[in-house]
Amino acid sequence: MSNKIYITGIGMISAIGNNVAESLASLENLKSGIGTLENVRSRHKDYVPVGEVKSTNEQLTAMAGLTPDKQSTRTALLGLIAAQEAVKSSGIKNIKEFKTGIISATSVGGMGMTENLWMDYLDTTKSGDWLKYIEAHECGDSTEFIADNLGVKDYLSTISTACSSSANSIMFGARLIKHGILDRVIVGGTDSMSRFTINGFMTLMILDKEPCKPFDANRQGLNLGEGAGFIVIESEKAAQGKEILAELSGYGNSNDAYHQTASSPDGAGAFMAMEKAFKVSGLKPSDIDYINAHGTGTAINDMSEGTAIDRLFNKNVPSISSTKAYTGHTLGACAAIEAVFSVLAIKNNEIFPNLNYKTPMPELSFKPTTTLEKGKKINHVLSNSFGFGGNTSALIFSRHKAS
Repeated sequence: MSNKIYITGIGMISAIGNNVAESLASLENLKSGIGTLENVRSRHKDYVPVGEVKSTNEQLTAMAGLTPDKQSTRTALLGLIAAQEAVKSSGIKNIKEFKTGIISATSVGGMGMTENLWMDYLDTTKSGDWLKYIEAHECGDSTEFIADNLGVKDYLSTISTACSSSANSIMFGARLIKHGILDRVIVGGTDSMSRFTINGFMTLMILDKEPCKPFDANRQGLNLGEGAGFIVIESEKAAQGKEILAELSGYGNSNDAYHQTASSPDGAGAFMAMEKAFKVSGLKPSDIDYINAHGTGTAINDMSEGTAIDRLFNKNVPSISSTKAYTGHTLGACAAIEAVFSVLAIKNNEIFPNLNYKTPMPELSFKPTTTLEKGKKINHVLSNSFGFGGNTSALIFSRHKAS
């Protein structure tokens, strides 16, 4: 049993950097990764900006230290790169020293590869290495690929709850540690770009044809992104003697089941998730120094989330921003990437700006920060992630206070 959940390692890859250091530099220099689609064949690529990792699958394979014959799906490769960095950051020398699990989240799974091969699947006379990607289509394949390459054997699980997926993976990992089932869990998520997701969001008519502008009165939608983020969480026993980057002090999940793809107008699910996170942490809204909002830039999400935040904080909202104008909306990976950002905010006492914001939403009491804020000590960060179907999750990260 462990009362505390310590974060000892972080890793990520996205449109703003291949690792944590590159990503932090982009955040601090207000450098967005939103641009033109290059690695996916799509009729929409000339007028739908995205947050894309500009490396090919072959380059990602080399980046992960794998030989060409070990190439996997893009989702799995992105996940492995981020997880490898998190493990290295944590200083783990022997993965078997403690009971270690991995919980990875994804929405896309291997479809970025299989959608290009489905015609070949129909031709029973064909054979080749591409046949291995049939099994790689399902979400759990990327988790197994990452676990195999890291040597994790004690526990594996995959979570797919749309855009709250990796928040739920972090939450699940924390509960496994608190109940003494595992000592250490590598938690996070990974998603790659695919024609299926691009076409699906086009059908929903919520893709902005310009860089997105979360919480702006003139917002027109989101930008899709891809990437992966992982953090290493450990029990008090496993983390002994290590640098503690932060603590996961609170977490909450709810499902208002309002609509298949739309958030409830009054933000009921978001409010309940945040309320639960505060209950677990023992903190009050007034303790929060920074909110990393889900903030997708869609008309419905920003209104729903903003309404819930105003209600919970009684219109006394601390510094708040959405970082999705940097990375794009990375779907199942977004909560894990933003968990890394939350840890960086605490570690460096920085609040990252909400890019492209100009016009306040008249319905909300707050305005997101638009410049890099430094100098104020960041002790507690609330990070929100809300998914389709009303699945909403909130995480609270806190500065570690040595006893």
